[in-house]
Amino acid sequence: MRADAGPLPAPDADIARHLQHLAVERRLAPRTLALYGEALSRLQQFALAAAVPLRLAEMHHIRRWAAQLHGGGLAPRSIALTLSAWRGLYRWLGGEGLVAANPVEGVRAPRAAQPLPKALSVDDAVALVEHRDDTSSPMLAARDACIAELLYGCGLRVGELVGLDAVASAQAAGWIDAADASAHVLGKGSKRRSVPVGKPALKALAAWLAQRGEVARPGETALFVSRRGTRLTPSQVRSRLKAQALAAGLPTHVHPHMLRHSFASHVLQSSGDLRAVQELLGHANITTTQVYTKLDFGHLSKVYDAAHPRARRK
Repeated sequence: MRADAGPLPAPDADIARHLQHLAVERRLAPRTLALYGEALSRLQQFALAAAVPLRLAEMHHIRRWAAQLHGGGLAPRSIALTLSAWRGLYRWLGGEGLVAANPVEGVRAPRAAQPLPKALSVDDAVALVEHRDDTSSPMLAARDACIAELLYGCGLRVGELVGLDAVASAQAAGWIDAADASAHVLGKGSKRRSVPVGKPALKALAAWLAQRGEVARPGETALFVSRRGTRLTPSQVRSRLKAQALAAGLPTHVHPHMLRHSFASHVLQSSGDLRAVQELLGHANITTTQVYTKLDFGHLSKVYDAAHPRARRK
């Protein structure tokens, strides 16, 4: 959290009492308490440099000091933590009747850059779903192939995948209608949606169902079961997918959500239909889906460089 190499001043009486309150009454963890102590020492350092008593600091002071932290290279997340510590101090001082208003209220940290989701290339995604592990049992190979096909072919969340039942029923969280080539899942917020299921996934599903009965426990409704015959967990799916990706020779760590990102990115590349991708993913707000337009920019840049006359290089 350090924004510079200057020595930290000893905490003044208000800060020392507040830290004691956090340690004794709030029982903050030692690591959290240390971070808050450093943040409050920085506040005191700024106040001393500006010759402003802590109790008389105003919002414009706080904004300027936060800007100085940002200019000093402190990350947005660290600035947010710093402001939280400052805000807590003045809230406590207000409760003690020592300040009339909290100067940190309304002051927000700069927004952190949203990391783009990682997606596989089309070639890598196809290599993964077409890979068959000859070292595992036919049952596991069929199950894992079906899982990969549904994650990439339908853009399912891992929770939606493990929630699928083998047979549709009123109690089922989700199921696959092979005759209708559609998957019906229960997504976030208990919202149901239906997505198309492609021929490769349907073929993989049929191969897995031919094996499932040999391992599933009597009465088990889950579509995907473990060696013990019980419903697979998300962590088990992650572990199997990681092993499958390594066996397929993929150069990166693959997890279920990466296949969902790949599904969205590849559909958007081919169709350009953001609304359709939103519906397929089950996003309540299209702004969530718009991240894939940024993800797709690298693909668009390559197309431009290869196709536009003014982009070609001799």
